[in-house]
Amino acid sequence: MKRIFLFAIIFSLFFPSVIAAAPEDQVKAAFVREGNLWIVNKGKEKQISTTGRVEWQPKWSRDGKMLVFQLSAPSQFEKGEQQSEVWVYKVETGEKKKLFYDGYSPAWAPHQNVVAFNSKGILNVSNLQNFFNIATGVNDFAWLPDGKGFLLSSSGTLRPDGWSSASLFTKKTDDQYSDVQLFGGVESFFTLPKEIGTTKENKLIAVNAEKLTYSPSGKWISFIVSPTASWSMDSNMVCVIRNDGKNFEVMDEVILDVSEPKWAPSSDTLAFIAGGGRIVFGFKNKDLKVKEMPASGTFTPPNYADFYFDWLTDQSLVVSRFKEQEWTNDFSKQPLPSLYKVEIPANKQTQITAPPKGFGDYSPQFVRTIGKLSWFRGKSIVDQKRTVWLANPDGTSAKPWIKNVESIVFYNAK
Repeated sequence: MKRIFLFAIIFSLFFPSVIAAAPEDQVKAAFVREGNLWIVNKGKEKQISTTGRVEWQPKWSRDGKMLVFQLSAPSQFEKGEQQSEVWVYKVETGEKKKLFYDGYSPAWAPHQNVVAFNSKGILNVSNLQNFFNIATGVNDFAWLPDGKGFLLSSSGTLRPDGWSSASLFTKKTDDQYSDVQLFGGVESFFTLPKEIGTTKENKLIAVNAEKLTYSPSGKWISFIVSPTASWSMDSNMVCVIRNDGKNFEVMDEVILDVSEPKWAPSSDTLAFIAGGGRIVFGFKNKDLKVKEMPASGTFTPPNYADFYFDWLTDQSLVVSRFKEQEWTNDFSKQPLPSLYKVEIPANKQTQITAPPKGFGDYSPQFVRTIGKLSWFRGKSIVDQKRTVWLANPDGTSAKPWIKNVESIVFYNAK
């Protein structure tokens, strides 16, 4: 018996992986279930909100210790209206704190636990104790890569001669924010042309510039240019510009119902789903494209459409793909996708999941902390009670993980 016990100790010292926790127990994620915010940490689920009114995707702080999220609630000042409250949740203590009564698009600073958010066109910053007014007339924003200020967008306005175009500005700050002037203190970065497009026949008025995202090196910025709200359902343009405000380029036409453009993990390579026309016009003409400054390529085969994707490495992606089809209101007759791995240099494409009849695989995400691929398996594109699956990047060893999930955001330490 003593020999067996001694062998067990030695075995555990030299082969710790054998008795280590399962990879999914090392995952930290926030997800929405029936409108409420939950987290899963160390293999355990915990409900955070109870009103069923979580809006948008929650966001992890840089150190993974906090979440910022939005809750819809009855307005404090306008009868019958709703307001979007900005909240922070501390994972270790379970403390919840409302940062602001009516704000949206919260974003953590890249260098410290400070939150910026928009409130009716005013950009604010909160250090979780106080908040500061930073700029006004703001439609969208992004932190500068070093956290010492912001890239700001201001929308065009309707004038007697038509719509003016969106403009971009930068505004520098220090880490105290107390000396920032609300009006002024900005530098003009770029003013968009009044109309932009890929051809003379395919143009739109450049009213809004949103989803500003820096490349890994910080040398390039991607963003979505859209016309008025009603037109943006049908057509938008993904654009890039260098960080000095030069080399502006229109990439292609996109819609907002599919994956947003994403930079590769560590290279200045942008991937996006190209194609205009809202989904109700048909499950078609949605092609995965990659732009490595300055080369580019298309990877969706003929007669297929791609909707959601994520990067695995700088040279490979995983995409949710199905055969093209006209739109139908009968969800049981809509196309059900599978996941494909795309290896860019060789343009090698391999199907890596095969969902059972009546189910499709959607919204792949690569969980870098454990080197696993996650995705939703559901009955249709509008299914809100889907199951999160985990597998190896090549689709092997796949298994269900969390049930009844609307959306999920993983914490990936940098």
